[in-house]
Amino acid sequence: MTRPVTLFTGQWADLPFEEVCRLASGWGYEGLEIACWGDHFEVDKALADDGYVPRKLETLAEHGLKVWAISNHLVGQAVCDDPDERHRAILPERIWGDGEPEGVRRRAAAEIMDTARAAARLGVDTVVGFTGSSIWHTVAMFPPTPESMVERGYADFAERWNPILDVFDEVGVRFAHEVHPSEIAYDYWTTVRTLEAIGHRPAFGLNFDPSHFVWQELDPVGFLLDFRDRIYHVDCKDTKVRTGDGRRGRLSSHLPWGDLRRGWDFISTGRGDVPWEDVFRALNAIGYAGPISVEWEDAGMDRLQGAPEALEFVRALNIMEPPTTSFDSAFT
Repeated sequence: MTRPVTLFTGQWADLPFEEVCRLASGWGYEGLEIACWGDHFEVDKALADDGYVPRKLETLAEHGLKVWAISNHLVGQAVCDDPDERHRAILPERIWGDGEPEGVRRRAAAEIMDTARAAARLGVDTVVGFTGSSIWHTVAMFPPTPESMVERGYADFAERWNPILDVFDEVGVRFAHEVHPSEIAYDYWTTVRTLEAIGHRPAFGLNFDPSHFVWQELDPVGFLLDFRDRIYHVDCKDTKVRTGDGRRGRLSSHLPWGDLRRGWDFISTGRGDVPWEDVFRALNAIGYAGPISVEWEDAGMDRLQGAPEALEFVRALNIMEPPTTSFDSAFT
């Protein structure tokens, strides 16, 4: 079961799209998971200019690349969040506007609807992204958080995302939510609750990224098996956990990425603590046949070294085929 291996362009959006295509093709990637920022994929232009999408596809084809998914994490984050200066730094000015929170949320929701429409024009059926959360700030449960407040958070998510998902249904595109701290679904049980909040509608599934599970001490393989029907996309990113010395904690002390006083860090795929062979065996077991996207993040390593190295690591596991016969069939 050989799946295409793609490169997520989010961490490369400081480079022109054509340059990223050149690099990825030269390393041997089969395609891109294209980010909706920088000049990589601009949703407003994709809908306003009839020539925009054909030009993108032409650039991909010139480099022998394909696209199976686009990602709009940054705008999606603002749909349910209470926007502040952090959001202003990552949002297009037309989404931020005057910064009034409800206005930002509504414009962000409209942009995610347009992202589905733009994805359909591009010929892809999956948009990867974040949802934001109105209750993430209560995660420490102090001051004491009443259950009614948590319930309102999931109700708010459903109220804001159901109309978005209606558009996804209309255009035949699915949303793959990345289970990630700061989102409405950030671990196992919050994923269960999130799916319940929207009635398990098929338009909403999951982007599996085990790097967010390892430092939370979640089992990525068990997650794949239990949510097998909701795995719409897979990102390969790794995490190295360094707790245990009595100083470095799971919450990482507001320290920046790459600071060795942190309790964990994202690290180039294959160099961390994700049990990758078990993950790929589980992907085979659930019959996942979609793209495997390398999301390269490592504050202590140059990306020009990390991206091709990660490709070779993933490719070696990705070709592991399920057996056609049992190993003990030769005994009889």
